[in-house]
Amino acid sequence: MMTTACAQSGTQVSITGGIAEGVVNNGIISYKGIPYAHAERFQRPMDPEPWEGVRLFDTYGQMSSQGGMMGFGNQDRNMGDDCQNLNIWTPGVNDGKKRPVMVWLHGGGFESGSSNDATTDGEALSKQGDVVVVTVNHRLNIIGFLDLSAYGDKFRHSGNSGVIDIIAALHWIQKNIEAFGGDPNNITLFGESGGGAKIIVLAASPFAKGTFQRGIIESGAVESLGMRVTEGSAAKLVAETLLKKLNLTPDQVDELITMPYDKLNAAGNEVLREVATKLGLKDGFLNPGNMSWGPTVDGEFLLEQPVTDHTATQSHEIPLMIGTNYSEMAGMTAMFNQDFQTNNKTTWSEEQKREKLEEKFGNQTDEIIKAFKKAYPERPAIDVLYIDTWIRSNSLKYLGIRAKEGGAPVYSYMFNYETNPLMGVPHTAEIAYVFNNLGKNPMMGAATSEAKEVANVMSQAWINFARTGNPSQPGLEWEPFTKDKRATMVFDKKSELKIAYDDELMQLLVPDYQFIF
Repeated sequence: MMTTACAQSGTQVSITGGIAEGVVNNGIISYKGIPYAHAERFQRPMDPEPWEGVRLFDTYGQMSSQGGMMGFGNQDRNMGDDCQNLNIWTPGVNDGKKRPVMVWLHGGGFESGSSNDATTDGEALSKQGDVVVVTVNHRLNIIGFLDLSAYGDKFRHSGNSGVIDIIAALHWIQKNIEAFGGDPNNITLFGESGGGAKIIVLAASPFAKGTFQRGIIESGAVESLGMRVTEGSAAKLVAETLLKKLNLTPDQVDELITMPYDKLNAAGNEVLREVATKLGLKDGFLNPGNMSWGPTVDGEFLLEQPVTDHTATQSHEIPLMIGTNYSEMAGMTAMFNQDFQTNNKTTWSEEQKREKLEEKFGNQTDEIIKAFKKAYPERPAIDVLYIDTWIRSNSLKYLGIRAKEGGAPVYSYMFNYETNPLMGVPHTAEIAYVFNNLGKNPMMGAATSEAKEVANVMSQAWINFARTGNPSQPGLEWEPFTKDKRATMVFDKKSELKIAYDDELMQLLVPDYQFIF
């Protein structure tokens, strides 16, 4: 069916900075690239520059400067420091309605990615749920997280400026979203991988208190990324070492402001490896001798680590959904390992499969297969080779801590719907289902009627949680995760709530991990 998109004067809204005009498509109005702030490099965000007259927002804005892999599905490579912009999809403007507001934070750790992505286009989600969808761009990597606080007050919060940008976006949303038909007092953050880690950090920061009401953490509850972040002393050593590497004195720190990004970024990455080696640190993927760019415990923005054996007190009042995908990082192998394309579970004989299982699990093979089949009776035993243990175990720990602490409810999920037997259910697979954008990411399989039904169920759960704090829907009651009844919603061809379903399996596969059961 043909769709039409056009700018219309009936889409004009008065916002911070001036009058914005949007584009109508399928009954949903979109605004792309609205500036929510402006910031000089390494400095705090300020109000955006105003404009005169009516400004049409029909094109994605700049994404943060970055190198390497920038995330899947980005539609452009327009990069720069001036990346404080957001995108909005809404069913109506200036109509007095107060719809739930769903704010997406993209993945890529704290180093890469953007919200300029076809998979996270908010039109379908906005239309399905009568909600306002917002996606945010902000500073990343060295631009967003180099701690120069020792070199002047204007750099006071530079070590956290990437997430302070997000807080500036949330303040902008609280001030302006009513014009877009949204409720400034009903804001839900949802994000995948690094986007989920950002939510964990924001939930712990006094700077973000009161800026959102709920959070959905998709494959992002990881101890080494978000749950724990850089200590202030290590962050300051990175800055000190960087100046020396660039042959700059402390009095010359302002030269970093105008230094070409590629030169600054290359030097910064070298310094991360040097400091990590010196301090014995690991990056977000647990690689020794390396560090990841990210937030800093500075005594102001973050008073302590977001998650240790407890969480920050203010986070207790925030209802959360926390979940993972069945095969996460193991599923990514299919994309990057050429040999895997012809040497995998679909090509092995039954004898070879048994050999592979015994090679990995030894004399525990039969015990692990039994626990696996108890958790996933619909899957062949060989799939236990690919099941994610890293993010799931970390997520279970976070869920357990929150459940032990009481406070607002927390909900657990597992995305288990497989569309490609080689890839399984990899990292990022759920995004197209959450946004109900099947077909916009061909890696996640075809938009079959079965897949569409899974997407409808999953996206509706996200919508319901944003609306009321309870993700249940008719025919699919979802209980919170508690210390006595560890409930997990398993999304699959037939989605169902399971109780403590993979406890035994996780404890066998990750015996040294400290679960909070």
